[in-house]
Amino acid sequence: MTGTRILVVEDNERNLKLVRDVLLHAGFVVVEARSGEQGVELARESPPDLVLMDLGLPGMDGTEALHLLRDSPGTATVPVVAVTAYAMPEDRERTRAAGFDGYLTKPLDVLALPGQVREYLAAERNSR
Repeated sequence: MTGTRILVVEDNERNLKLVRDVLLHAGFVVVEARSGEQGVELARESPPDLVLMDLGLPGMDGTEALHLLRDSPGTATVPVVAVTAYAMPEDRERTRAAGFDGYLTKPLDVLALPGQVREYLAAERNSR
């Protein structure tokens, strides 16, 4: 996974630091964005291998950012995983219907996170 770029879009500094530190320790390259707008801009400049997108962002929310990524040729196929505190079954279905490739609930399981990221990356490679 060395060199695999993960874009983490998260406005909460503590959550961002936690995810960054866990993924860096697991050997991923982490790019950080603190807003949906910044996440879209960074992804368009240099498409990552995977995006972890908080849904509850100020301004442009995660779903709106996802739609902009899907509408851009350079990022249309980048897997985007929703990250949210909403954990009800209908929330998971809503994210799938919106076009997210996966769903992780907060608080994130830091021991499981690297493996979950690898699973989403493998699923993307296998779907090509």
